[in-house]
Amino acid sequence: MKNVEDKLSIITKACEDKKGIDIKTLDISKLTTIADYFVIVSGNSSTQAQSIADEIEGKLVEEGYDIISKDGYQSGRWILLDFGDIIIHIFHKEEREYYNLERLWTGDIKDN
Repeated sequence: MKNVEDKLSIITKACEDKKGIDIKTLDISKLTTIADYFVIVSGNSSTQAQSIADEIEGKLVEEGYDIISKDGYQSGRWILLDFGDIIIHIFHKEEREYYNLERLWTGDIKDN
């Protein structure tokens, strides 16, 4: 198994490959026990959000990581992929602006 940095790199590349918008990695390890990182990315449409989710899940499963849960895929408005130490939020861009998770979580934010 690879370390969390490798996992984040796989996620970021998958987002970039599917033209994800405004990819953010939030270190939430000191704020909560639910995960160590949130990755937040947007798509211009529900179809693009689903495509980003498919790419991330496919690449991580290919590397031997198991998905714990997936929610919101059908609507494609806010898709959540839980890989244990990393939770990925894939938003339709309008939903992302509305919920603004970056503002809710005040951890270290680094742009990818």
